[in-house]
Amino acid sequence: MNATHLHGGSERALRRVAIIVALANLAYFCVEIVASQRIGSVSLFADSADFLEDAAVNILIVFALGWSLAARARLGFGLAGIALVPALAALWTAYLKLSGAGGVPDAATLGLVGAGALVVNVACAVLLAKHQHHGGSLGKAAYLCARNDAFANLAIIGAAAVTARYPSIWPDLVVGAAIFLLNLDAAKEVLEAARGEHAEAVAA
Repeated sequence: MNATHLHGGSERALRRVAIIVALANLAYFCVEIVASQRIGSVSLFADSADFLEDAAVNILIVFALGWSLAARARLGFGLAGIALVPALAALWTAYLKLSGAGGVPDAATLGLVGAGALVVNVACAVLLAKHQHHGGSLGKAAYLCARNDAFANLAIIGAAAVTARYPSIWPDLVVGAAIFLLNLDAAKEVLEAARGEHAEAVAA
């Protein structure tokens, strides 16, 4: 079996996984956006944007695999920009919360929805882990998004536990800030991968 066949097989496998992950992320985006509005949670709102971002990244993977290195590099730069969307959403919702919009989020709902999100993201990260080095910046972007979101979900569950014991808007706000930093890091790593592909395309 030649290297070209192996490469094509790995990309087909990544495409199949990307479809599953995109559908899972779209479904849980709907869950979190509704829950965040009902309880006035900054962290859930930012995390719902993460799910939408992940869905977009994986949908792009489905269509972009098979493109040239140069085209993938350009898409990688775009994905780095997409990774900043939930970070900006977190900043905006935090500003609104500090301005007095809404009160303390319901701790039970926050924890339950955060736990559900963790299950979804861990499952997606496991599916994507062995494909993170396939498809260049595409596979890397998908894996980083799922991995970072799982860490964010753990933080949301922690915020729910603290809020249940000490009712306050601050645990939710702190987690929103953490999600902001995680997404900045993801954007940086995806950008570096895209730059590598661009350099490889220029050298080819």
